[in-house]
Amino acid sequence: MGGSPYPNAVEAGWKPALLKPALPASTLLRVPLDIQLKAYADAVNGRLDRLLPPAAATPVELHEAMRYSCLAPGKRLRPALCMACAEAVGAEPESVIDAACSLEMVHCFSLIHDDLPAIDDDALRRGIPTCHKRFGEAIAILAGDALFSLAFETLSHCDFEPRPVLGAVQVLTRAAGSDGLVGGEVVDVLSEGVPVEAERLRYIHSRKTGALMSASCEIGAILGGGGEAQIEALRGFGEKVGLAFQIADDILNETADAATLGKAVGSDRQRKKATYTALYGLAEARRMAEETAAQAKAALSGVRRQEFLEELADFTVRRLH
Repeated sequence: MGGSPYPNAVEAGWKPALLKPALPASTLLRVPLDIQLKAYADAVNGRLDRLLPPAAATPVELHEAMRYSCLAPGKRLRPALCMACAEAVGAEPESVIDAACSLEMVHCFSLIHDDLPAIDDDALRRGIPTCHKRFGEAIAILAGDALFSLAFETLSHCDFEPRPVLGAVQVLTRAAGSDGLVGGEVVDVLSEGVPVEAERLRYIHSRKTGALMSASCEIGAILGGGGEAQIEALRGFGEKVGLAFQIADDILNETADAATLGKAVGSDRQRKKATYTALYGLAEARRMAEETAAQAKAALSGVRRQEFLEELADFTVRRLH
Protein backbone atom coordinates (compact mmCIF):
# COMPACT_ATOMS: atom_id res chain seq x y z
CA MET A 1 0.00 0.00 0.00
CA GLY A 2 2.97 2.29 -0.25
CA GLY A 3 3.15 3.33 3.40
CA SER A 4 -0.49 4.27 3.93
CA PRO A 5 -1.39 4.77 7.60
CA TYR A 6 -4.45 2.61 6.99
CA PRO A 7 -3.16 -0.85 5.97
CA ASN A 8 -5.63 -3.32 4.58
CA ALA A 9 -6.86 -6.17 6.70
CA VAL A 10 -4.47 -8.74 5.25
CA GLU A 11 -1.39 -6.56 5.70
CA ALA A 12 -2.40 -5.64 9.24
CA GLY A 13 -3.00 -9.24 10.24
CA TRP A 14 -6.46 -8.19 11.36
CA LYS A 15 -8.87 -10.88 12.48
CA PRO A 16 -12.61 -10.22 12.26
CA ALA A 17 -15.15 -10.90 14.94
CA LEU A 18 -16.88 -14.25 14.55
CA LEU A 19 -19.12 -13.85 11.50
CA LYS A 20 -20.85 -17.17 11.97
CA PRO A 21 -22.00 -17.29 15.59
CA ALA A 22 -21.80 -20.80 16.98
CA LEU A 23 -25.00 -22.69 17.73
CA PRO A 24 -25.24 -26.01 19.57
CA ALA A 25 -24.21 -28.85 17.29
CA SER A 26 -27.57 -30.52 17.80
CA THR A 27 -29.60 -27.67 16.36
CA LEU A 28 -30.68 -27.59 12.73
CA LEU A 29 -31.85 -23.98 12.92
CA ARG A 30 -30.15 -21.20 10.98
CA VAL A 31 -28.50 -18.42 12.93
CA PRO A 32 -31.24 -15.90 13.84
CA LEU A 33 -31.14 -12.71 11.80
CA ASP A 34 -30.50 -10.40 14.74
CA ILE A 35 -27.53 -12.47 15.91
CA GLN A 36 -26.04 -12.59 12.43
CA LEU A 37 -26.54 -8.85 11.96
CA LYS A 38 -24.78 -8.22 15.27
CA ALA A 39 -21.89 -10.43 14.19
CA TYR A 40 -21.49 -8.40 11.00
CA ALA A 41 -21.81 -5.12 12.93
CA ASP A 42 -19.23 -6.18 15.52
CA ALA A 43 -16.76 -7.11 12.79
CA VAL A 44 -17.32 -3.82 10.97
CA ASN A 45 -17.04 -1.76 14.15
CA GLY A 46 -13.75 -3.38 15.02
CA ARG A 47 -12.32 -2.74 11.57
CA LEU A 48 -13.65 0.83 11.41
CA ASP A 49 -11.88 1.55 14.68
CA ARG A 50 -8.61 0.53 12.98
CA LEU A 51 -9.26 2.34 9.70
CA LEU A 52 -10.36 5.68 11.13
CA PRO A 53 -7.58 8.10 12.12
CA PRO A 54 -6.77 8.09 15.85
CA ALA A 55 -8.69 10.71 17.78
CA ALA A 56 -5.47 12.13 19.17
CA ALA A 57 -3.90 12.68 15.72
CA THR A 58 -3.79 16.22 14.33
CA PRO A 59 -6.23 17.77 13.53
CA VAL A 60 -7.81 16.39 16.69
CA GLU A 61 -11.20 18.08 16.23
CA LEU A 62 -11.65 16.62 12.77
CA HIS A 63 -10.68 13.09 13.75
CA GLU A 64 -12.84 13.17 16.88
CA ALA A 65 -15.81 14.19 14.75
CA MET A 66 -15.15 11.46 12.17
CA ARG A 67 -14.97 8.80 14.85
CA TYR A 68 -17.96 10.21 16.75
CA SER A 69 -20.22 9.88 13.72
CA CYS A 70 -18.82 6.75 12.12
CA LEU A 71 -18.60 4.69 15.31
CA ALA A 72 -21.99 5.78 16.66
CA PRO A 73 -24.38 2.86 17.28
CA GLY A 74 -25.99 1.67 14.07
CA LYS A 75 -27.29 -1.41 12.28
CA ARG A 76 -24.39 -1.43 9.75
CA LEU A 77 -26.92 -2.63 7.21
CA ARG A 78 -24.93 -1.61 4.12
CA PRO A 79 -21.78 -3.42 5.26
CA ALA A 80 -23.90 -6.45 6.14
CA LEU A 81 -25.36 -6.45 2.63
CA CYS A 82 -21.87 -6.26 1.14
CA MET A 83 -20.55 -9.16 3.19
CA ALA A 84 -23.68 -11.27 2.77
CA CYS A 85 -23.61 -10.82 -1.03
CA ALA A 86 -19.95 -11.82 -1.14
CA GLU A 87 -20.88 -14.95 0.76
CA ALA A 88 -23.85 -15.54 -1.56
CA VAL A 89 -21.44 -15.90 -4.50
CA GLY A 90 -19.08 -18.21 -2.63
CA ALA A 91 -16.57 -15.90 -0.88
CA GLU A 92 -15.79 -15.56 2.79
CA PRO A 93 -17.64 -12.51 4.16
CA GLU A 94 -14.58 -11.23 6.04
CA SER A 95 -12.68 -11.01 2.75
CA VAL A 96 -14.67 -7.88 1.85
CA ILE A 97 -14.58 -6.24 5.28
CA ASP A 98 -12.67 -3.17 4.05
CA ALA A 99 -15.12 -2.66 1.20
CA ALA A 100 -17.94 -2.98 3.71
CA CYS A 101 -16.31 -0.33 5.88
CA SER A 102 -15.91 2.01 2.91
CA LEU A 103 -19.67 1.79 2.32
CA GLU A 104 -20.38 2.66 5.94
CA MET A 105 -18.05 5.68 5.67
CA VAL A 106 -19.98 6.98 2.65
CA HIS A 107 -23.24 6.39 4.47
CA CYS A 108 -21.99 8.30 7.52
CA PHE A 109 -20.79 11.15 5.31
CA SER A 110 -24.30 11.42 3.90
CA LEU A 111 -25.89 11.40 7.36
CA ILE A 112 -23.62 14.16 8.64
CA HIS A 113 -24.40 16.40 5.68
CA ASP A 114 -28.10 15.47 5.65
CA ASP A 115 -28.45 16.58 9.28
CA LEU A 116 -26.94 20.03 8.69
CA PRO A 117 -29.09 23.17 9.18
CA ALA A 118 -28.95 23.86 5.43
CA ILE A 119 -30.66 20.54 4.69
CA ASP A 120 -32.73 18.79 7.41
CA ASP A 121 -31.47 20.64 10.49
CA ASP A 122 -31.74 17.57 12.73
CA ALA A 123 -30.48 17.54 16.32
CA LEU A 124 -30.50 13.77 16.93
CA ARG A 125 -28.99 10.88 15.00
CA ARG A 126 -28.55 7.29 16.17
CA GLY A 127 -29.71 8.35 19.60
CA ILE A 128 -27.01 10.99 20.15
CA PRO A 129 -26.59 14.65 19.15
CA THR A 130 -25.84 15.10 15.45
CA CYS A 131 -22.29 15.89 14.40
CA HIS A 132 -22.88 19.60 13.87
CA LYS A 133 -24.58 19.89 17.27
CA ARG A 134 -21.57 18.28 18.93
CA PHE A 135 -18.71 19.84 16.93
CA GLY A 136 -20.18 22.81 15.06
CA GLU A 137 -21.16 23.15 11.41
CA ALA A 138 -17.70 23.74 9.96
CA ILE A 139 -16.13 20.66 11.56
CA ALA A 140 -19.18 18.57 10.69
CA ILE A 141 -18.97 19.50 7.00
CA LEU A 142 -15.26 18.73 6.92
CA ALA A 143 -15.68 15.48 8.86
CA GLY A 144 -18.17 14.33 6.21
CA ASP A 145 -15.74 15.32 3.46
CA ALA A 146 -12.91 13.42 5.16
CA LEU A 147 -15.02 10.28 5.59
CA PHE A 148 -15.95 10.39 1.91
CA SER A 149 -12.28 10.63 0.96
CA LEU A 150 -11.20 7.87 3.35
CA ALA A 151 -13.92 5.60 1.96
CA PHE A 152 -12.36 5.63 -1.48
CA GLU A 153 -8.83 5.25 -0.14
CA THR A 154 -9.99 2.22 1.82
CA LEU A 155 -11.86 0.67 -1.10
CA SER A 156 -9.02 1.24 -3.55
CA HIS A 157 -6.61 -0.63 -1.28
CA CYS A 158 -8.74 -3.75 -0.88
CA ASP A 159 -6.73 -6.95 -1.23
CA PHE A 160 -8.06 -8.12 -4.61
CA GLU A 161 -6.89 -8.07 -8.20
CA PRO A 162 -6.95 -4.57 -9.77
CA ARG A 163 -9.86 -5.23 -12.14
CA PRO A 164 -12.55 -6.08 -9.54
CA VAL A 165 -11.28 -3.30 -7.25
CA LEU A 166 -11.60 -0.81 -10.10
CA GLY A 167 -15.10 -2.11 -10.78
CA ALA A 168 -16.03 -1.68 -7.13
CA VAL A 169 -14.66 1.89 -7.07
CA GLN A 170 -16.67 2.74 -10.19
CA VAL A 171 -19.85 1.32 -8.66
CA LEU A 172 -19.43 3.32 -5.45
CA THR A 173 -18.55 6.49 -7.38
CA ARG A 174 -21.76 6.27 -9.42
CA ALA A 175 -23.88 5.39 -6.40
CA ALA A 176 -22.62 8.39 -4.43
CA GLY A 177 -22.82 10.98 -7.21
CA SER A 178 -25.33 13.13 -9.04
CA ASP A 179 -27.28 10.14 -10.39
CA GLY A 180 -27.19 8.44 -7.01
CA LEU A 181 -27.18 9.47 -3.37
CA VAL A 182 -26.31 13.14 -3.85
CA GLY A 183 -28.71 13.56 -6.77
CA GLY A 184 -31.52 12.00 -4.78
CA GLU A 185 -30.85 14.32 -1.87
CA VAL A 186 -30.92 17.34 -4.17
CA VAL A 187 -34.30 16.41 -5.63
CA ASP A 188 -35.52 15.65 -2.11
CA VAL A 189 -34.58 19.16 -0.94
CA LEU A 190 -36.09 20.81 -4.01
CA SER A 191 -39.33 18.84 -3.54
CA GLU A 192 -40.09 20.14 -0.06
CA GLY A 193 -43.44 21.89 0.10
CA VAL A 194 -44.38 21.28 -3.53
CA PRO A 195 -46.72 18.67 -5.07
CA VAL A 196 -44.79 15.54 -6.08
CA GLU A 197 -46.01 12.81 -8.38
CA ALA A 198 -45.23 9.11 -7.97
CA GLU A 199 -42.36 9.00 -10.46
CA ARG A 200 -40.50 11.88 -8.82
CA LEU A 201 -40.97 10.33 -5.38
CA ARG A 202 -39.60 7.00 -6.61
CA TYR A 203 -36.64 8.85 -8.16
CA ILE A 204 -35.81 10.44 -4.79
CA HIS A 205 -36.05 7.25 -2.75
CA SER A 206 -34.32 4.97 -5.25
CA ARG A 207 -31.32 7.30 -5.29
CA LYS A 208 -30.96 8.79 -1.84
CA THR A 209 -31.27 5.33 -0.23
CA GLY A 210 -31.53 2.68 -2.91
CA ALA A 211 -28.36 3.59 -4.80
CA LEU A 212 -25.97 2.93 -1.91
CA MET A 213 -27.73 -0.26 -0.86
CA SER A 214 -27.63 -1.51 -4.42
CA ALA A 215 -23.93 -0.61 -4.58
CA SER A 216 -23.33 -2.50 -1.33
CA CYS A 217 -24.76 -5.67 -2.87
CA GLU A 218 -23.05 -5.20 -6.22
CA ILE A 219 -19.63 -4.52 -4.67
CA GLY A 220 -19.91 -7.59 -2.45
CA ALA A 221 -20.76 -9.70 -5.49
CA ILE A 222 -17.97 -8.22 -7.64
CA LEU A 223 -15.23 -8.62 -5.03
CA GLY A 224 -16.62 -12.02 -4.05
CA GLY A 225 -16.00 -13.26 -7.59
CA GLY A 226 -19.60 -13.57 -8.70
CA GLY A 227 -20.59 -14.16 -12.30
CA GLU A 228 -22.33 -11.53 -14.39
CA ALA A 229 -25.81 -12.96 -13.77
CA GLN A 230 -25.19 -13.16 -10.01
CA ILE A 231 -23.89 -9.60 -9.86
CA GLU A 232 -26.91 -8.32 -11.78
CA ALA A 233 -29.33 -10.26 -9.56
CA LEU A 234 -27.77 -8.94 -6.37
CA ARG A 235 -27.64 -5.40 -7.72
CA GLY A 236 -31.39 -5.63 -8.45
CA PHE A 237 -32.00 -7.09 -5.01
CA GLY A 238 -30.20 -4.13 -3.43
CA GLU A 239 -32.25 -1.62 -5.43
CA LYS A 240 -35.51 -3.12 -4.18
CA VAL A 241 -34.31 -3.51 -0.61
CA GLY A 242 -33.17 0.12 -0.60
CA LEU A 243 -36.54 1.34 -1.83
CA ALA A 244 -38.40 -0.83 0.68
CA PHE A 245 -36.14 0.44 3.46
CA GLN A 246 -36.85 4.08 2.61
CA ILE A 247 -40.60 3.51 2.40
CA ALA A 248 -40.37 1.92 5.85
CA ASP A 249 -38.42 4.97 7.05
CA ASP A 250 -41.25 7.19 5.82
CA ILE A 251 -43.69 5.10 7.85
CA LEU A 252 -41.52 5.11 10.96
CA ASN A 253 -41.14 8.89 10.79
CA GLU A 254 -44.90 9.05 11.25
CA THR A 255 -45.48 6.19 13.67
CA ALA A 256 -42.39 5.61 15.84
CA ASP A 257 -41.13 7.56 18.85
CA ALA A 258 -37.80 9.37 18.96
CA ALA A 259 -36.39 7.15 21.73
CA THR A 260 -36.99 4.01 19.65
CA LEU A 261 -35.99 5.51 16.32
CA GLY A 262 -32.90 7.34 17.59
CA LYS A 263 -33.75 10.47 15.59
CA ALA A 264 -36.51 13.03 15.23
CA VAL A 265 -40.00 11.83 14.29
CA GLY A 266 -42.72 13.76 12.52
CA SER A 267 -40.06 15.92 10.87
CA ASP A 268 -40.96 14.81 7.35
CA ARG A 269 -44.49 16.11 7.74
CA GLN A 270 -43.31 19.34 9.38
CA ARG A 271 -40.94 20.05 6.50
CA LYS A 272 -43.53 18.93 3.92
CA LYS A 273 -41.11 16.43 2.46
CA ALA A 274 -41.95 14.07 -0.38
CA THR A 275 -42.72 10.72 1.26
CA TYR A 276 -44.74 7.61 0.51
CA THR A 277 -46.94 8.25 3.54
CA ALA A 278 -47.71 11.79 2.36
CA LEU A 279 -48.56 10.67 -1.17
CA TYR A 280 -50.28 7.35 -0.50
CA GLY A 281 -51.21 7.26 3.21
CA LEU A 282 -49.95 4.84 5.86
CA ALA A 283 -51.91 1.77 4.84
CA GLU A 284 -50.92 1.93 1.17
CA ALA A 285 -47.32 2.78 2.06
CA ARG A 286 -47.14 -0.35 4.22
CA ARG A 287 -48.55 -2.44 1.38
CA MET A 288 -46.04 -0.97 -1.08
CA ALA A 289 -43.14 -1.62 1.31
CA GLU A 290 -44.16 -5.28 1.64
CA GLU A 291 -44.61 -5.60 -2.11
CA THR A 292 -41.17 -4.09 -2.79
CA ALA A 293 -39.53 -6.43 -0.26
CA ALA A 294 -41.19 -9.36 -2.04
CA GLN A 295 -39.79 -8.10 -5.35
CA ALA A 296 -36.34 -7.95 -3.75
CA LYS A 297 -36.58 -11.61 -2.74
CA ALA A 298 -37.80 -12.57 -6.21
CA ALA A 299 -34.68 -10.96 -7.70
CA LEU A 300 -32.54 -13.55 -5.90
CA SER A 301 -33.53 -16.45 -8.13
CA GLY A 302 -30.32 -18.09 -9.28
CA VAL A 303 -28.28 -16.88 -6.31
CA ARG A 304 -26.89 -19.88 -4.47
CA ARG A 305 -27.11 -18.74 -0.83
CA GLN A 306 -30.06 -16.44 -0.32
CA GLU A 307 -31.73 -17.31 3.01
CA PHE A 308 -30.07 -14.51 4.99
CA LEU A 309 -30.72 -11.98 2.23
CA GLU A 310 -34.40 -12.96 2.10
CA GLU A 311 -34.66 -12.48 5.87
CA LEU A 312 -32.92 -9.14 5.52
CA ALA A 313 -35.48 -8.03 2.91
CA ASP A 314 -38.28 -8.84 5.36
CA PHE A 315 -36.41 -7.05 8.15
CA THR A 316 -36.28 -3.80 6.19
CA VAL A 317 -40.06 -3.44 6.35
CA ARG A 318 -40.73 -5.03 9.75
CA ARG A 319 -38.00 -3.36 11.81
CA LEU A 320 -38.79 -1.08 14.72
CA HIS A 321 -35.89 1.31 14.09
